[in-house]
Amino acid sequence: MTAIKHALQRDIFTPNDERLLSIVNVCKAGKKKRNCFLCATVTTERPVQVNVVKVKKSDKGDFYKRQTAWALRDLAVVDAKDAVKESPEFDLHFDKVYKWVASSTVEKNTFISCIWKLNQRYLRKKIDFTNVSSQLLEESVPSGENQSVAGGDEEAVDEYQELNAREEQDIEIMMEGCEYAISNAEAFAEKLSRELQVLDGANIQSIMASEKQVNILMKLLDEALKEVDQIELKLSSYEEMLQSVKEQMDQISESNHLIHLSNTNNVKLLSEIEFLVNHMDLAKGHIKALQEGDLTSSRGIEACTNAADALLQCMNVALRPGHDMLHAVKQQQQRFSDLREQFARRLASHLNSVFVQQFAQNFLQLCNRSHSVSVPGHDQSSTLAQHSAELTLPNHHPFHRDLLRYAKLMEWLKNTDYGKYEGLTKNYMDYLSRLYEREIKDFFEVAKIKMTGTTREGKKFGLHGSSGKLTGSTSSLNKLSVQSSGNRRSQSSSLLDMGNMSASDLDVADRTKFDKIFEQVLSELEPLCLAEQDFISKFFKLQQHQSISGTTTNEAEEMDGGTLSRSYTSGVPQTILSEKDMIRQMMTKIFRCIEPELNNLIALGDKIDSFNSLYMLVKMSHHVWTAQNVDPASFLSTTLGNVLVTVKRNFDKCISNQMKQMDEVKISKKSKVGILPFVAEFEEFAALAESIFKNAERRGDLDKAYIKLIRAVFVSVEKVANESQKTPRDVVMMENFHHIFATLSRLKISCLEAEKKEAKQKYTDHLQSYVIYSLGQPLEKLNHFFEGVEARVAQGIREEEVSYQLAFNKQELRKVIKEYPGKEVKKGLDNLYKKVDKHLCEEENLLQVVWHSMQDEFIRQYKHFEGLIARCYPGSGITMEFTIQDILDYCSSIAQSH
Repeated sequence: MTAIKHALQRDIFTPNDERLLSIVNVCKAGKKKRNCFLCATVTTERPVQVNVVKVKKSDKGDFYKRQTAWALRDLAVVDAKDAVKESPEFDLHFDKVYKWVASSTVEKNTFISCIWKLNQRYLRKKIDFTNVSSQLLEESVPSGENQSVAGGDEEAVDEYQELNAREEQDIEIMMEGCEYAISNAEAFAEKLSRELQVLDGANIQSIMASEKQVNILMKLLDEALKEVDQIELKLSSYEEMLQSVKEQMDQISESNHLIHLSNTNNVKLLSEIEFLVNHMDLAKGHIKALQEGDLTSSRGIEACTNAADALLQCMNVALRPGHDMLHAVKQQQQRFSDLREQFARRLASHLNSVFVQQFAQNFLQLCNRSHSVSVPGHDQSSTLAQHSAELTLPNHHPFHRDLLRYAKLMEWLKNTDYGKYEGLTKNYMDYLSRLYEREIKDFFEVAKIKMTGTTREGKKFGLHGSSGKLTGSTSSLNKLSVQSSGNRRSQSSSLLDMGNMSASDLDVADRTKFDKIFEQVLSELEPLCLAEQDFISKFFKLQQHQSISGTTTNEAEEMDGGTLSRSYTSGVPQTILSEKDMIRQMMTKIFRCIEPELNNLIALGDKIDSFNSLYMLVKMSHHVWTAQNVDPASFLSTTLGNVLVTVKRNFDKCISNQMKQMDEVKISKKSKVGILPFVAEFEEFAALAESIFKNAERRGDLDKAYIKLIRAVFVSVEKVANESQKTPRDVVMMENFHHIFATLSRLKISCLEAEKKEAKQKYTDHLQSYVIYSLGQPLEKLNHFFEGVEARVAQGIREEEVSYQLAFNKQELRKVIKEYPGKEVKKGLDNLYKKVDKHLCEEENLLQVVWHSMQDEFIRQYKHFEGLIARCYPGSGITMEFTIQDILDYCSSIAQSH
């Protein structure tokens, strides 16, 4: 084992700067015995690392190799299996449990004892030794070899001190001076000893020779001590003198400090007095302006504004600590408060008077413009129409211009007395809401009269070719009583017959007039709202703020269109409203009638003509888009957005009603169908919609409506075609889908490209079907004959042998051909042309197309018969009694004669 240990130390551990302390020969428990060695090692460098290394012989068996190494700090448990009985088995618990069987119990105990000592010496974390004898852990193993390995070697390592580089160099130089230093160590040691004795003697002689110099040195030291004593005496006298000077300087310093302190206090007192005088003194001119200033002239307003700003600066000055305790400061603050209350009260009263005066003037002008002398039976609507030739809203710019002079004073009032500011705001909203309500209602009444006014003599207003009647006063304009008149289509078959009105008879001028009126209404409302909103923002100085009030109770103000709530606790408001929220709430209060009036106008327009929903959707969408680009959260944007929802709902309702009417359409059983009414009316709808929605923002809504309508048209066409008794189904399908295809091709609606292709395909398929069905077998007997020929060929008879069949010989063929001379063929084609002419309608003009297709189909049959004759009766010289050219002449002649 010793030889193995030295071999392992030399070959494996020395190159890795490790020393082998203990070794045990083991094999894995329960497996084929393949011996290996577990080695306990430490590194020679600091800090010391302790490892357990597994070493085994190579496959060739001529050297050892290192296989696995575990750090001792990763070892959790050492299990010796039995602390009483001797057993070679033991377990080591690293990241997993490794079970080993030692070659002897002594090696196992020695290895475990070494592990225990290394754990006690180097590791803070103690390893758990289980089933190990306590005697083994307390005593050293008696083996001299292992004892030296486990204990003595470690102590030797601790006591050993390595030579440094200089010591090594000196030893090398010394050894080079003696050639036999290596070969005869004893002689070299004796020489070194002799040289050491010589050096010691020289040192002693040198010490004895220097005795005289030592005595001289001692004398010099005594003289130096005397000089030091004299210097100390002089220093003591100097210290006494300096102490006297220090006392005098302390007295002077204290006197100077008192003088400086007095000056500092005087300067600070003067600074405080100047601060109070400069910041809390209001000029007499400002006081006079606040008490008696003229609030009607521009110069007086400017003087009052400057005085109010100066007063606010004096009141808001940041006082220094202690100022508020001065009696003069308290008196001045009370004076400022009295001035503020007096001026705020005077300003609020004056502005209220201005509001009332302006409201009265505008309201009087409105009454003079809107009313005339009342006479019995006089219609108010005619008066409005008479006095409102122009559909415009009054301009409030002069009113705004006059009030904006007080904008800075309103800002001052807002910052100093929010209660009065809030009262003015409420009064302004009350006055303006009544004024605007009257103006806007009159404006919308005029718009309604213009929408329902006459465009031709003898008509109250044109509604799809129907006569309408307005009953009652102007307040009843929203209630229309429209009576239906006769038109070329029945009510149930009209796609666009909304409110018993026919779209085909509608005057285009009426629709154009409605579009212009609706656009003018929106164009007048938009600048009105924007101007009022801009004025409110500038005049009331609406910034994000906290309201100031002295009340301690909870209060809430209800506004139409919104609720402005403020909760007060100890006079301090708890809610913060942004500028946009305040402006929107004020606008909602002032213009509360706009949205209902717009909805009434939209309902009227939709009742006049369902097509108006298209105009309104485009116009309203454009104005909503414009308003949202300016401010998405503004009152105008919100209101127009709400109205747009109503317009879109009417548009969707119009489309749904059209689809419903298509589903309920009925056709006459006594006349031919032709182009169905809803197909023609879809063309009219699409043409008008394309002109209205050109470059519109809501094009997507129209595209969705197109898809719904065209699918409904397709379904309804097929339904009518299936129910038709007078006209063949293929004719109904062919003519209507041809009309649909032509319409979509002309209008070039991109979202209906798939439907256009489908319409073309249906038209083509049903044209071919009708041609085949109508043409049938014009040469019936000849056709039956050749069907028999084809049947024989199909049974396996060769084509050239068919003529030998009794029923299909040449004589039978000639008999059948003689029954169809050219005159009979022309007569049959003429009857066929008349039949087709009865089926087709004149509107779509497909007769020549169908006739040309029948001609091609007849020629195709003719060529088929000629081919059979050539193949089955070769060399017989049998031919038809008419040629292809004859067929072309017959068809051309028939078409021209009709």
